[in-house]
Amino acid sequence: MANLVQEENIIAKELNLSLLKENIRSWSSELGFSSVGITDIDLSEDKNYLDKWIQNGFQGEMRYMERNLSKRDNPEELVSGTKRIISLTMHYLHQSYKGKETLEDSEKAFVSGYATGRDYHKLMRSRLKKLASKIKKFSPHENRVFVDSAPVLEKAIARKSGLGWVGKNTLIMNKSSGSYFFLGEIYTDLELPIDKPHTESHCGTCTSCMDACPTDAFVGPYQLDARKCISYLTIEHKGSIDKELRPKMGNRIFGCDDCQIFCPWNKFTKHTNEVDFHPRHDLDDAYLCDLFLWSEEEFNVKTEGSAIRRTGYVGWLRNISIALGNAEYSIKNLETLRIRQNFPSELVREHVNWAIDEQLRKVNE
Repeated sequence: MANLVQEENIIAKELNLSLLKENIRSWSSELGFSSVGITDIDLSEDKNYLDKWIQNGFQGEMRYMERNLSKRDNPEELVSGTKRIISLTMHYLHQSYKGKETLEDSEKAFVSGYATGRDYHKLMRSRLKKLASKIKKFSPHENRVFVDSAPVLEKAIARKSGLGWVGKNTLIMNKSSGSYFFLGEIYTDLELPIDKPHTESHCGTCTSCMDACPTDAFVGPYQLDARKCISYLTIEHKGSIDKELRPKMGNRIFGCDDCQIFCPWNKFTKHTNEVDFHPRHDLDDAYLCDLFLWSEEEFNVKTEGSAIRRTGYVGWLRNISIALGNAEYSIKNLETLRIRQNFPSELVREHVNWAIDEQLRKVNE
């Protein structure tokens, strides 16, 4: 009799968790998430890839990637008692996005599609907490939410949760929505039913992302040397940018989307309805000269609540200097650069002078 009761309790628990999983799908959709998957905490398959990537030094100045490695591939070390990870995506690309068009206009500033609106961290974290609260009310448990804020192997988790495969551009790709989405996670001690992992790549023989990379940052399929990646150079890298890389950066002043823009799967991109992700201050259609003349106060005001804050005002001027140097020659570009020729920061002056030389060189060609 005791065994029968025990079996009935197990069945009831499993049914309860299955129902909860279905509720999670429904709740996540109501909260604006585009997809959700659940996986266990075994990330050993991805550990070797990360170890080798770091051993090769591909992380550059991102020293935080070298710390807490055991917590990255052992989620239970990060959050004690974790049994499952709920992985979620949220689309961010606005329908006004003019990726290729902006890249082809050297007078315009290219800002990565994810960064023209408000910083996604706060919005996603707030939504994840709301979802976690709903789950907790249904079934009391311990959980913790993450949005690119801790040693979490989010792409590995998304793949294991069945949300997509890791493309040759090292991003999570999805057949029905491409790759323009953010990732977020909920670590939980609930033993929810897990989803089938994505074990097959659908990139085939395509190398569009690798071929499109302006700086040849891909050392091979699924292998990115961040030290040459324009996203890294314009955001994470704080010093002087290699002179050999500067001409290849074009008009990209914050981030780079080329490996997504030219990916065939992104013809299925789903656009966002989130108002917070809509472009602010015309950053999806701004002129380099106008942005270069922002004062530090203007920069701080107009990038409040924006991911662009990460580069800082000096980094902002450094990046735009390079873009102006790469632009077609014009008196306006030259005169605008000269306004910052005596800027207090040596780093900015270096890049401004390089850009002026590039503009003058084009006059003589």
